[in-house]
Amino acid sequence: MPTAPPLPLSTPSRNLVRLTLVRGITWTGFLIATIVGVELLHFEIEVAAVIGVIVCMGLVNLFTWWRLGRQWAVSHTEYVLHLLADTIGLTLLFYLTGGSSNPFINYYLVPVTIAAATLPWRYAWIIASAAMGSYTLLMWVYHPVPQFAHYYDAVGVNLHILGMWINFGLSAGLVTFFIYKMAHALRSREQALSQTREAALRNEQIVAVATQAAGTAHELGTPLSTMAVLLSEMRESAKDDPELTEDIELLRRQVDVCKSRLRHLVESTDRRRMAEPEVCDAREWLKGVVQRWLVLRPDVSHRLEIAEQRGTPWLKVDTTLDQAITNLLNNAADANPDDVSIRLDWNDEEAIIDIRDHGPGVSLEIADQLGETFVSTKSKGLGIGLFLTHATINRFGGGVSLYNHPDGGTLTEVILPHSEP
Repeated sequence: MPTAPPLPLSTPSRNLVRLTLVRGITWTGFLIATIVGVELLHFEIEVAAVIGVIVCMGLVNLFTWWRLGRQWAVSHTEYVLHLLADTIGLTLLFYLTGGSSNPFINYYLVPVTIAAATLPWRYAWIIASAAMGSYTLLMWVYHPVPQFAHYYDAVGVNLHILGMWINFGLSAGLVTFFIYKMAHALRSREQALSQTREAALRNEQIVAVATQAAGTAHELGTPLSTMAVLLSEMRESAKDDPELTEDIELLRRQVDVCKSRLRHLVESTDRRRMAEPEVCDAREWLKGVVQRWLVLRPDVSHRLEIAEQRGTPWLKVDTTLDQAITNLLNNAADANPDDVSIRLDWNDEEAIIDIRDHGPGVSLEIADQLGETFVSTKSKGLGIGLFLTHATINRFGGGVSLYNHPDGGTLTEVILPHSEP
């Protein structure tokens, strides 16, 4: 059996869903009030005509619910027509039940309030004008209900006043709940648009940095090759000095690492390779990242802890994620190269990488601005590393946070979602 298509999720569609619920509650209440008035209070009204109006509004509601199941966008014009249908239905009902003397006459404020909260001002004025015009007409043209003027219940409360009290409670409840929901949907939409604009600006910055990086990669190839040749010649000249030879070898390994990273940077411009990250065991992947980082930072002392958990923490990774973690490790080493602590833990949904240094800590201002712009934790830093790290980890569905550890230093927490192997 085919399933019904899902309801549209745009803000106008959501508002129409809520308007349909408001209409259902309202006209169900009017039906109950009519039955009570006729059967218990013996109202002198055109029962058939009143029930006919209520049934017609019920059919309108059923049609609206059916329409919401179609994949059609809801426009402001359509939304106004629905509110006008409600206003017309209310006018017919009040015409048959006492006109402006009906204690529920102020219910006109509900569609007016809905229009003001969800529609542009021109459309809101259309609904307000229609409601005001209908109210004015009902002051002279209506079927009177004598009981509204002189009937008293058992405790001596005027029926008109009692009805106004009930109407106030109904209107206040609907306005408080449903109008809040509609306004909340609008605020959520504005927030989503704001986040989209911020993401677009951040992506523009990333593209600009990537363009500069690609050009720089080509420019650095020549000086690195020159340095490699010179280091080879220096190694031949320093054969008799073991200490100097060891230093030259270290420099040569670091030059080779730089050339390798630049080569990977150029290769990563192939979008097809970027679109297919590799799924691997987070434990082996993190060990590899740390080992490559130690080649670049031989002055660092570190501890790598991997939690003893059941299951395998599978992650999607590529070279950009490697670089993001390396940037965070470099920040920790720059703060204090002694005893950098790295820990990997995981649960059923995500892997957590904690990097702790014993440096001076990070200011709250920098922690709050992480990923929004180029901010740096170092006095001479450009802030590009943190910016790109945050963007990369976000692209993998994760997040990165900086904290000041209670025992001193900075704790950097990276959370990455699990992936299917």
